[in-house]
Amino acid sequence: MKDKILKSSADLFLNFGFKSVTMDDIANEIGVSKKTIYLHYATKTKLVQATTLYMFEFISQGIDCICALNQNPIDEIFEIKKFTMTHLKDEKSSPQYQLKKYYPKIFESLKNDQFHIMQDCVKNNLIRGVSEGLYRESIDVEFVSRLYFNTMMSLKDVDIFPTNDFPMKQLMDNYLEYHIRGISTKKGIDKLDTILSDSSKIKID
Repeated sequence: MKDKILKSSADLFLNFGFKSVTMDDIANEIGVSKKTIYLHYATKTKLVQATTLYMFEFISQGIDCICALNQNPIDEIFEIKKFTMTHLKDEKSSPQYQLKKYYPKIFESLKNDQFHIMQDCVKNNLIRGVSEGLYRESIDVEFVSRLYFNTMMSLKDVDIFPTNDFPMKQLMDNYLEYHIRGISTKKGIDKLDTILSDSSKIKID
């Protein structure tokens, strides 16, 4: 039952936001009484905390599996983007913004966990990209990895990027191209252009 509650809660929170979804909504979605949910999670705050941890671990495991493939570093970036966008529902309800506003302690804890996971992943990607001649040898790996994380967090700030004007997919696509062009060698840019060209052909088809 706990897994069922977490999965349904995650789906609702991602689609409608942490503040908007009530315990009644979750109970109705699962088809149980609200009392059943409270048996497992005494408050909505505890449920939000458990759900964010559940989503974080699921996404982290997926990213680890992609990184374990040791594919071309630029391909890897786009595969991770595809995976996260698919499972985070394009974040159309800006759940991170609502989490930060209404559950700041949970948000800060999640942000800290995300930082450590992303640092390892991004630094590994940068180091491999340099060794394979895709990224410039002169890049500062520590600086770029931290800049990458902070920019990714900023993309989800609806005060800076209102969702009506900046759809998340468009933001992610624009930022990844910006990031890769900024650190790449001629070889890396050629690889990026091939990916972007193939992607545009798929859209046309």
